[in-house]
Amino acid sequence: MYPDIEFLARGTGVRSLTPAGYDAAVDRIVPAALELAAAGADAVMVIGTSLTFYRGPEAHERLLATLRAETGLPVSTMSQAVVDGLRELGAEEIAVATAYTDVVNDRLRDLLEHHGLRVRALEAFGITEFGDGVIRRSPEEIVELAVSAAEAAPAAEAVLVSCGGLQTLRTVVPIETRTGLPVVTSTQAAFRAALRLVGADTRLEGFGRLLAA
Repeated sequence: MYPDIEFLARGTGVRSLTPAGYDAAVDRIVPAALELAAAGADAVMVIGTSLTFYRGPEAHERLLATLRAETGLPVSTMSQAVVDGLRELGAEEIAVATAYTDVVNDRLRDLLEHHGLRVRALEAFGITEFGDGVIRRSPEEIVELAVSAAEAAPAAEAVLVSCGGLQTLRTVVPIETRTGLPVVTSTQAAFRAALRLVGADTRLEGFGRLLAA
């Protein structure tokens, strides 16, 4: 997406898309952020939507506050990035497609509703396991899931595709074309938000309405 920007990475070791899988990684977020700060990062973006919302909206806000205090850097999370993207599009009524099972979907609803966003339909792959940090679903499968969610929510004003493990870069334009709705996905929203933390230009044509804004 942004080849001229240097991205530094430190893993936290999410084991599965379940609360138990996130528990194995969540305590490593602050130490990883401190490593990035020591390595010269100008800002920190926590990748992993469900990793950052699964303990609830209040815990997410505490995480943001802790990271900012500990690193002294601009900080955001993938969860905050999708909320910010939906707000920027002016959407309140949302159709949602996710990789998750019901227990994680319920916690995503909590996050969105906490921020005044209403989930009008939700479709999910029901995945718990993933290999090498990537969900093995094709772009075509992702498009079909998102379109199905949009069709089940006639009042929707935007589509959210949630999960940083889904490979969504080439799915946004097909979803927007078929639904007529703007689309926010975890990965694109997060990297866009990361660049905004350092004041960089984030506009990209050909990847949907949010990245073009």
